[in-house]
Amino acid sequence: MFNSNRPSLEELPSSAQLLKSTAIAVVAAVAILVTVVLPAEYGIDPTGVGGAIGLAEMGEIKTQLAEEAEMDRQMMEAEGDQSSLLNDIFGLFVGAAHAQEAGTWRDEITFTLEPGASAEWKLVMNEGQTAEYRMLVEGGRVNFDLHGHGGGQSVTYEKGRGSDGAEGEILAKFSGEHGWFWRNRDDSAVTVTVQVRGEYAEFKDAS
Repeated sequence: MFNSNRPSLEELPSSAQLLKSTAIAVVAAVAILVTVVLPAEYGIDPTGVGGAIGLAEMGEIKTQLAEEAEMDRQMMEAEGDQSSLLNDIFGLFVGAAHAQEAGTWRDEITFTLEPGASAEWKLVMNEGQTAEYRMLVEGGRVNFDLHGHGGGQSVTYEKGRGSDGAEGEILAKFSGEHGWFWRNRDDSAVTVTVQVRGEYAEFKDAS
C-alpha cells in the first residue's frame, strides 16, 4: 500500500548538510566542555566564561575538597601505620614483662636430705587462696606428701613415691598450713629445691 507521508529523496538531508550538523554538534560540545564542564568540575577556565558565571569557583572548591580528602586519607594511613608500630612495640614490652613475671618466684628454698632424712615446709594460707609451686630433685628421688592442716581439719592434696620433681597449684581448702613432707629413701643424698609464689602469708620450715 502506497504511503503518501513517506519523504521523497529530494526532502532528505544531503551529505553536506549532515556534515555541517555534525560539525555544529561537535563545536557545541567542545564549547560546553570548555565553558561549563572544565570550570565547574576541575576549576579550569581557559575562556574566562566559567569565572564570569561562577562555575570556576565551584570547580576550584570541588578540586580543593578532593585534595583535602586525599590528604586526610594519607594522614589516616600514616597514623594507622604509626599506631600499628606502637602497638607492636608495646606488645613486645608487655610480652617481655609477662615472661619475666612468669619466671619470677616469690620464695625459693634448697636443702639436702641424707639417706633416711626428712624435711617439712609449709605455706601459711587462708581458705580459697592459691599458690603455684615447682619442686626439683637432684641426685636421686624422694617420697613426698603434699597436705594441709588447720582448725581441726586436714587434707591430702598429692602424694609422690620415687619422685624426681613436680609442679602444680595449691588451692587452700581451709585456713592453715599447706605444704610438703619429704623423706629420702635412696642410698645417697639428694638435693631438693622448692619454688613458690602466689597468695600466702609465709613460707616456713615446719620440720
